[in-house]
Parts: sequence; structure tokens; C-alpha cells
Amino acid sequence: MTADFSILELVLEASIVVQCILGLLLAASIASWAIIFRKRSALKETEAAAESFEKRFWSGGDLSAIYREVSAHEGTKPGMETMFEAGFREFSRLRKQDADTAFVLEGSRRAMRVSQVREVERLEENLAFLATVGSVSPYVGLFGTVWGIMSAFQALGNVHAATIAMVAPGISEALIATAMGLFAAIPAVVAYNRYSNQVERLETRYDTFADEFSSILQRHVPARTAA
Repeated sequence: MTADFSILELVLEASIVVQCILGLLLAASIASWAIIFRKRSALKETEAAAESFEKRFWSGGDLSAIYREVSAHEGTKPGMETMFEAGFREFSRLRKQDADTAFVLEGSRRAMRVSQVREVERLEENLAFLATVGSVSPYVGLFGTVWGIMSAFQALGNVHAATIAMVAPGISEALIATAMGLFAAIPAVVAYNRYSNQVERLETRYDTFADEFSSILQRHVPARTAA
């Protein structure tokens, strides 16, 4: 408890510049943790939804029935369902126009690509903030440290006999800024690396699904257009 109170006293007695830096780093840390928990939940739900849809898709059910089921869902749909819906909708529209086989398939692929890009953008949202906090926070904390040490040594110029006890509080408050910078940066860096890897794996999974779905549609086009 004594250590906690001494740290609090050091922060309260620090210069206004160091206090502003500590406040900025604290705000960045709180925002980072909010993003970390929210992104963790979103990616977990997206992966579970992709797993569930792939099982349903490869169960051998009719594509039209799956499309009707997916279209009936209200609200925001998971990424793979959105890709399937967009691709099959465009496929059905172009097929009714008796369009060329290559044109039908390319239109379906293009619709899926657009849907995939939007989904990846959604998954990557706020990851740049985590990267920024992870890379900038240590330097911001270091700036507070340098400022605190400068203030401590400037205060020594007004005394005749300098002692370590006179310098210690200023150096301590300076080191708190460094510690706060690392406290904000480390979780942000770890979360950014982890979530970026998860997004990349989901994007690869979407690419694979788009290729496999296009191959399935390709087998349907000749018979439909010939009719």
C-alpha cells in the first residue's frame, strides 16, 4: 500500500508535461483494451460462423435452398454467408439473361470479391490503432522520462549541496512515464500481431471458398445456358 501511495504522490507532484503524457498514455491503454476485447469477440464469432456455414454448404444441400435460408436472415451476416449470397445472387441474375458462361462466372466472382473486401475491411477495423499505440507509446513515455530527468537536474542548479534524495523523486516520476509507455504498448503489439494473423487466415479461407464455389457454379452454367 505504501508503494501505491508513493507512486500516486509522484504522479500528482509531477510536472504538468509529465502528467499530460501519463494521461495520454492511460487513455491510449484504455482504448486499446476496449478494442482488444471487442475484436477478440468479433473474430471468434466470425470464425465460428465460417465453420458453421462451411459444414452446411458442404453437406450436399441445394444451393437455391441455402441461398433462400441465408437471404432470410435479418441483420448483419457473417463474411462467408455474405460472399455466398452476393455470388449466388449475381450468378442467378446473369444466368436469367442468358449471358455468356465466362461473363456469368466472372460476374459472380466479382460480386464475391467485393463482399470479401468489405468483410476484411470490417475485420481489420481499429487494428491500425493498436499498431500505432504499440509503436508510438514507448517513445511518448521516453519523452516524458527525458522531460522529468531534465526538470530534476534543472532543480539542482538552485541548490549548493546536491544529494540523491533531492534527485530521486524527479527521476522516479520520469521512470513512471517509461513504465506507462510500455504498459500501453506491449498489450497493443501482442493483440495486433495475433489479430492480424487471424484476419489473414480468415482471408485465405474466404479465398479458398470463393474458388471452390466458383468451380461448383461453373458446372451449373453450361446446362442452364444451353436450355
